[in-house]
Amino acid sequence: MQRLLDAGGILVGKTNLDQFATGLTGARSPYGVPKNPYDKSYIPGGSSSGSAVAVACGLVTFALGTDTAGSGRVPAGFNNVVGLKPTRGLLSISGIVPACRSLDCVAIFAMNVNCAKTVMDVATWPDATDAFSREFPPQSKAPVIRKIGILRSADRQFYGDDGAAAIYQNGVERLKRLGFDCQDIDFGPFREAAEMLYNGPWMAERDVAVGDFIRRKPESVVEVTRHAIMSASKFSAADAFKAFYRIKELRVATNATWSKVDAMFVPTTPTIYRVDEVLKDPAATNGRLSHYTNFVNLLDLCAIAVPSAFSTNGLPVGATLIAPAFCDQGVIVAGQTYMAAAEHQGRVVAAA
Repeated sequence: MQRLLDAGGILVGKTNLDQFATGLTGARSPYGVPKNPYDKSYIPGGSSSGSAVAVACGLVTFALGTDTAGSGRVPAGFNNVVGLKPTRGLLSISGIVPACRSLDCVAIFAMNVNCAKTVMDVATWPDATDAFSREFPPQSKAPVIRKIGILRSADRQFYGDDGAAAIYQNGVERLKRLGFDCQDIDFGPFREAAEMLYNGPWMAERDVAVGDFIRRKPESVVEVTRHAIMSASKFSAADAFKAFYRIKELRVATNATWSKVDAMFVPTTPTIYRVDEVLKDPAATNGRLSHYTNFVNLLDLCAIAVPSAFSTNGLPVGATLIAPAFCDQGVIVAGQTYMAAAEHQGRVVAAA
């Protein structure tokens, strides 16, 4: 933030979010649910809900959020804006209330890719006060994205949302028309990694961050969030090491994919839910939204979520390009190319 302010950025204010950045819906805040500017009966996505809504409504040029499990990409998809999740460590996390400190990442929301890139370029800097800070490898060149991995039919999960499925296929066809070489990939290792984030010992890392506060003031915490974080007590140190080993194995397994393609193309989310649906079943709906997001930080990848199209009900649907660590400039260029060819992009101002 300080680098952005020093470069002339103007701090407008703070935004609402899912409490302790635990959730992908935007419906887990004691301050209420930010309104989706396209239909207030639908969720805005989380956890960085308010940041995406502020950009979508034209209140700010860009906004910062965080992204541990998809918090910088899901709200982008639901609000028709760009959500850039850089390689972990390129943007300092000093001063951020941690969720999972080993995975946390600053995210950037903007109306277009060029704006998001400018913000990243200004904010990227090695931070000696951040133990997780990293730099681009010396003399590294910006990768060129030519070959893109797409989901096989058997790996496409939309939970009955046929419209979202059709939009994803249309996105694949758009990539082909743009000259990208699209190849089927095995999504299995990525999906297994995704399942481990909320169902594994990384939840204990959230306990490390905010567990003491929750135990002191349980009444101050949204019930579903309190239950999710406190349930981490069931994991042992042995569980943590087993999960750590498995993630290392899955990173090796996914090398087969990265040896064939430069990036992968997935839906940002399989579907979207109404606020009342999420409040009725918060855990299940949240889990479904994470289908294509949870694995990215666990496998040390970078990503950019961009608008793709609008569904028949008038809601925006997003797509995400994902690549290995430090391939940020490549996915940014590919995201810009894809978004420039998308239809019906525009700004919507929310009703009062």
